[in-house]
Amino acid sequence: MATKVVLVSGGSRSGKSVWAEKLARSYGGKTAYVATALVEDEEMARRVASHRARRPADCWDNFEAPQAAVSCLSSIGPSGYQAVLFDCLTVYISNRLFQLSGLPPAEKEAAILAEAQALLSAARAMPCPVVFVTSEVGSGIVPMDPVTREFRDCIGLVNQTVAAAADEVWLVACGLAIDLKRYGETVGME
Repeated sequence: MATKVVLVSGGSRSGKSVWAEKLARSYGGKTAYVATALVEDEEMARRVASHRARRPADCWDNFEAPQAAVSCLSSIGPSGYQAVLFDCLTVYISNRLFQLSGLPPAEKEAAILAEAQALLSAARAMPCPVVFVTSEVGSGIVPMDPVTREFRDCIGLVNQTVAAAADEVWLVACGLAIDLKRYGETVGME
């Protein structure tokens, strides 16, 4: 049987990471936390410290994966974890887009979607549930610059891809979690 995949989405400071952490804890036992952020300034260091402070150090192991997340998930494999929390797809896709900056837009998008499929395959191969966190970035105005539009478009497609494949999809807004698979209807890829 394939592993359970959960997607938790929401805007900035919506409570999505807190909800994802709660879901991961609900599986009991040890949790592998896959962190995708690059800590390059004091503000990001404070954010990472805040996230770490919420996690119980005795039963959560941290794995840094700002680039090679598929390999990271595969290396965690059958390590006795009850859950894997991947926080977050948005930051990871941003990191990957920077790596692919020399490619034409269509090739970048194809590479990013292939990476999303590879992440899903790696998640399904895990012996425990995998909870992905992502940001909902498409609810605002159309960005003025092409780089930001490209990012918004790519993460939107990744979110749709992962949501379509996930067993559960949660939208967190204003600290409230809504079960989208229960109440939502799939509209298809845009």
